[in-house]
Amino acid sequence: MTIRKILIFTPILVIFFLLQSYFWVPTYEEQSRGNPERLNEYIAASIGDASILNPILSADSASSDINSKVFEGLIDRDEELRFRGRLARSWDIHEEAFFYVNEKANIPGVGKVGAKKVVELLKRAKAGDLPASDEVRASLDNIREISIIPAREFLVTRHEKKTETDQEDIEVRIRVMAPNRIKLVLSSVDQDVFQSLSSILGKDYFSSFNGGDYLHVDQELGEKKSAAYAREILPSTEHNPIVVFKLRPDVKFHDGHIFDANDVKFTFEAIMNPKNLSPRVADYEPVKEVQAVDPLTVRIVYKRLYSPALGTWSMGILPEHLLNDETLRDEANRVGKDPEKFSIRQSSFNRHPIGCGPFVFRQWKSDQYITLNGFDDYWEGLPNYKKFIYRIVPDLLTQEMEFYAGTIDSYNVQPHQVQRLKNDPGYQCFSGPSFGYTYIGYNMRREPFNDPIVRRALGMAIDVNKIIDYVLHGQGESITGPFVKVTDYYNHRIKPLPYDPQGALKLLEEAGWRRNKEGWLEKNGKRFQFTLITNSGNDLRKAILAIAQDAWRQIGIDVRTDLLEWAVFIQERVDKADFDALILGWFMGIEPDLYQIWHSSQTNPYQLNFVGFKNPQADDLIIKIRQEYDHDRQVAYCHQLHKIIAEEQPYTFLYVTKWTAILDKRIVIKETDEKGNVVYKKITPTKTGSYTFYFNKWIKLPEVPSFALDG
Repeated sequence: MTIRKILIFTPILVIFFLLQSYFWVPTYEEQSRGNPERLNEYIAASIGDASILNPILSADSASSDINSKVFEGLIDRDEELRFRGRLARSWDIHEEAFFYVNEKANIPGVGKVGAKKVVELLKRAKAGDLPASDEVRASLDNIREISIIPAREFLVTRHEKKTETDQEDIEVRIRVMAPNRIKLVLSSVDQDVFQSLSSILGKDYFSSFNGGDYLHVDQELGEKKSAAYAREILPSTEHNPIVVFKLRPDVKFHDGHIFDANDVKFTFEAIMNPKNLSPRVADYEPVKEVQAVDPLTVRIVYKRLYSPALGTWSMGILPEHLLNDETLRDEANRVGKDPEKFSIRQSSFNRHPIGCGPFVFRQWKSDQYITLNGFDDYWEGLPNYKKFIYRIVPDLLTQEMEFYAGTIDSYNVQPHQVQRLKNDPGYQCFSGPSFGYTYIGYNMRREPFNDPIVRRALGMAIDVNKIIDYVLHGQGESITGPFVKVTDYYNHRIKPLPYDPQGALKLLEEAGWRRNKEGWLEKNGKRFQFTLITNSGNDLRKAILAIAQDAWRQIGIDVRTDLLEWAVFIQERVDKADFDALILGWFMGIEPDLYQIWHSSQTNPYQLNFVGFKNPQADDLIIKIRQEYDHDRQVAYCHQLHKIIAEEQPYTFLYVTKWTAILDKRIVIKETDEKGNVVYKKITPTKTGSYTFYFNKWIKLPEVPSFALDG
């Protein structure tokens, strides 16, 4: 960038600072000559600081960046987006399915029979003695074992209120006389197994089973509550998918402690412990039990069908020995806190994390930098970089200048720079479609954002194409819903909101808003006034802030704006849902599971549905998507959910960008071939949407290698 170009776009005082920085900082070559160790350290830059270095608690990108290097999950996805083992070397997925014997049901051609006759009938069908369609035959062939769980009696205790106005709970004792139950062990998960068995046992065999006949309650609960207890305690059918992970031996945490199955079990329990307020609860709520079978075997049983199950175990695993109840109690006493209220969220571990990932935490100086060192005992081998430094540089222009000076090693190119920098012979350039999107979110708990007509009108007043053309310089596309646009889960039939300020005004009039003498919109004597916020240090969001404010003011809405430092923005405003409207973005995964962001149960503080979206139809579809193993049906549910969210407009969906980044051409992949020879290769993006997939193999060379000179 020339000085002339900087002067055109930047205030004089900022120029003075940047020029000082530019000429004071040693160049890349000077650093390399004066300090050879600079070749062994990678320096990244972020606009915002991390907030909490604990994978079960963090919800911001800066924390996630560090956590991904300090901690390791059981699995992740390879360069082709297939699951691969990390702390787990292998896994098996199968299912145990159960149903209660319905002795009152008439089985076609057989009549009313008990458990033994049901098992005999199913075994005959499995052996091919009964006619069956191809679909039913496939389900029968998938059954490995059929057995009987004998009838049993047990007691269940619940606490209820007699009436809605009662303050105290009463204890409800439920005596359960459970009938015989059939257990099926399936080679793979089969969501249609009971539908298939209905063709043998009768179409009403499962639906006509009444668990309430086997419950005896010592309180009068009413028909509705009694039926709910019957469904909970004695469900007619039950799917229990099971994942068994075989773990790698001799994997070490950074303190030398050996990782084992108890750490996996502990991590799950820590997520589910309500004291810890983990935003990951929704991902693991479907888990019934995590069993440490032996030090290197984990058996995870699910309560019900849950298609995203495997992918959730990419979560970084915590060290049980450093965060168990006894350790936390000692820490609480040491710092003078109440041990009963002290949780992992309050632990000093979150600023001094210990995992078993490729890098060891060394230092965190708030709002300045975080440093990590390569882990000598990392199970996959020591990373080529000895040190990773994560610098907090809130201003993107400063980041750019520091990249040119060589004091940071990569730079996420801004849209207006793409054409110029992608052809620069000094750098290697990477780009690809983003898996995320940018949006304006409305706090639906507050008026007038609780009205979908108002939210739609606000979206229609904003010219999204103007943002794409002038803010993104064409490096983006409009988006209408919450799924990754390059997947088939995205509903391309949904059209973007039209840019129509006059149409927006008509909708607002329909909602009761009228212009006063000053030109502002009013309703019941109250002006339409609110504050739109976003984080500082992001020029794109800052530009959107100005465009949205201007667009809304033109139709008579009094909009204030505020830029907040990242930690304050997330921790004080987003996490606590203390905002009117905000500009933010989501980076989405491959799986179409939107439970955490869109389900109505996820609207509490520190949860991710911070706009407060609640829709029963959407909730139902979100659950169906989670439980659906058939891809085509899952896609159909996603399209329906997309349509509902687009109609409700809890967000004004703005755009999905193309990501672009540049590195110095000296940075390459370093490997060793079968003969022990060092081999250098070009860095290339993978289907994961990232060019950093092989980061642990990156290294910086003193000179540009010959293969990189060609482009």
